[in-house]
Amino acid sequence: MSLSDAVVLVTGANRGIGLAFAREALARGARVYAGARDPASVTLDGVRAIRLDVTDADDVARAARECGDVTLLVNNAGVAATGGFLADTGLESTRRQLETNFFGTMRMSQAFAPVLARNGGGAILNVLSIASWLNRPLLGSYGATKSAAWALTNGLRHELRAQGTLVSALHMGFVDTDLTRGIDVPKSPPEVIVRYALDALERGAEEILADEATRHVKRSLSSATPAYLEAAA
Repeated sequence: MSLSDAVVLVTGANRGIGLAFAREALARGARVYAGARDPASVTLDGVRAIRLDVTDADDVARAARECGDVTLLVNNAGVAATGGFLADTGLESTRRQLETNFFGTMRMSQAFAPVLARNGGGAILNVLSIASWLNRPLLGSYGATKSAAWALTNGLRHELRAQGTLVSALHMGFVDTDLTRGIDVPKSPPEVIVRYALDALERGAEEILADEATRHVKRSLSSATPAYLEAAA
């Protein structure tokens, strides 16, 4: 699909990767809805800010009514908490992250699938992670939510194929945003990830591996020593 004549809705567009998506979509000629829990926090000129909490069914339904011209949905809104499954707060933390990272994506996709169908099919881009396949104690429960969102993406792809909707998954390692502040690891600039992702989406890619670390992990999945079995360094 071409971004030059697209109408794009980005969730979590007030900062980080979401803001980078909104800015790059504008630069490519798209009209952009910028979804955020607090629309006043969206400071990017040229977008239409809308109140959108992806965990709130009423917000999502209203967005689908008010943004009926959308041709590309970018499911970017996400939360992350450090910690593995055996921490005292592991169960509650996992539930909270699932509500945004999995159920929020599912809720948005359900609401906007008919919108995309009416507008010729369009596309859904789900922002996932290298953690879809590689789980470590630092982000254990977060990784589980991204694995679930990958499965959701793969299922949606087949359910929406008949209406001509491209469903694509974006995977990448650590990105330099507020979400990763305080984690001392190499990070990619969000603008680099977003440009790579939108280039691939415009080519019709169904799975986008935006950095070499992610490509290495994906290649390893079919090997005798997949990366997810390796002890953390």
